[in-house]
Amino acid sequence: MAPLVLFLIIIGALLLAGVGIYNGLIALRNRCQNAWSQVDVQLKRRYDLIPNLIETVKGYAKHESSVFQNVTEARTKAMAAGTVKDQGQAETMLQGALKSLFAVAEAYPELKANQNFMMLQEELAGTEGKIAYARQFYNDTVMKFNQKQQVFPSNLIANMFGFKEREYFEITEAAAKEPVKVQF
Repeated sequence: MAPLVLFLIIIGALLLAGVGIYNGLIALRNRCQNAWSQVDVQLKRRYDLIPNLIETVKGYAKHESSVFQNVTEARTKAMAAGTVKDQGQAETMLQGALKSLFAVAEAYPELKANQNFMMLQEELAGTEGKIAYARQFYNDTVMKFNQKQQVFPSNLIANMFGFKEREYFEITEAAAKEPVKVQF
């Protein structure tokens, strides 16, 4: 009778460990989804600021239509990105376009003194900081989730239940790794 009880205790302990690992993977997967939602909220906030920024700059620099068009196209592509990798590439493009927009604004001292422009600039700077924080939080959470799937014995449970690794939200070009300069 003792070997049967010992066998049942071992099986029970293994089942409890498996359930614990599975629940840990589910919790990390949910954290990844939540972290991406936070990134998405901040990106949407930036996307909402961009048209106002363009209109303000247009009032002073009407002849810079190619810059405005590039920013608008980059914003549209970023809003339509489907995967994390596509989002990273689109954000790189958008950051480059915004740098061009601010370079144009640099040439207009009266624009830099405009209250609306200064307010938008400040809001965008705050949003950029929030995006950076949200991106870091997302990538840290993805690292934990991916790592949990790679180490023994949780890799067995992850493979058994079809957990897939998440992509990091990365900036794709070295030049885009510089922050968007929004201060003059």
